[in-house]
Amino acid sequence: MDAKEISKLLQKMGDKEDARFLQGFFKTGVGQYGEGDIFLGIRVPALRKVAKEYKVLPLDEVLLLLQSPYHEVRLFALILFVNAYDKGNETFQKKIYDLYMANTRYINNWDLVDISAPNIVGAFLMERSRKPLYQLAKSKILWERRIAVLATFHFIKNNQFADALKIAVILLRDKEDLIHKAAGWMLREVGKRDIACAESFLQKHCRTMPRTMLRYAIERFAPSKKRRYMDGG
Repeated sequence: MDAKEISKLLQKMGDKEDARFLQGFFKTGVGQYGEGDIFLGIRVPALRKVAKEYKVLPLDEVLLLLQSPYHEVRLFALILFVNAYDKGNETFQKKIYDLYMANTRYINNWDLVDISAPNIVGAFLMERSRKPLYQLAKSKILWERRIAVLATFHFIKNNQFADALKIAVILLRDKEDLIHKAAGWMLREVGKRDIACAESFLQKHCRTMPRTMLRYAIERFAPSKKRRYMDGG
């Protein structure tokens, strides 16, 4: 099968009722973050199941899927990229990373970012310069900034916290709630592994960081400690 045939297959799998729900859940209305996105109504487990059948689909065909107007087809493409990256050699992984970074305009909702950025961008930069993340963190495009944040999840899982904290500082004044949530989530993940490191950051920034970011960061804290941080430390 090629990209066109796979797209037709996925379209047939769609469920109109689920599509209506997902259109609302992912904020596709006028002026919302997912404005204009089109959903077929396919859940992630079903996409993952189909993806197992197309492990050897050429990268240029996967790229065509990523450029689809349908959200789930783009998500399917990213699942294929992640699966292929995990199995590929260094040269192949670089091809996937380069394709990903050249096509971020199609990675344009939070689930698309979250399922792919740690496993492709974070994984590729693990033993390389992290400079691309700082360029993304300063992008005018919401989703590129979220890619920068979520890529650090791979580092955090390997007990490297510095980039997550530095990028959180860059984004302290970001106006987008989806960025506040992502940065707070990464701070919470840091806290799971090194509570002293996370609290050092929070003690310095809790008075000025967005409330959503702070709430996500302290989600697992005891109620009394939560209140203390929400009150300014």
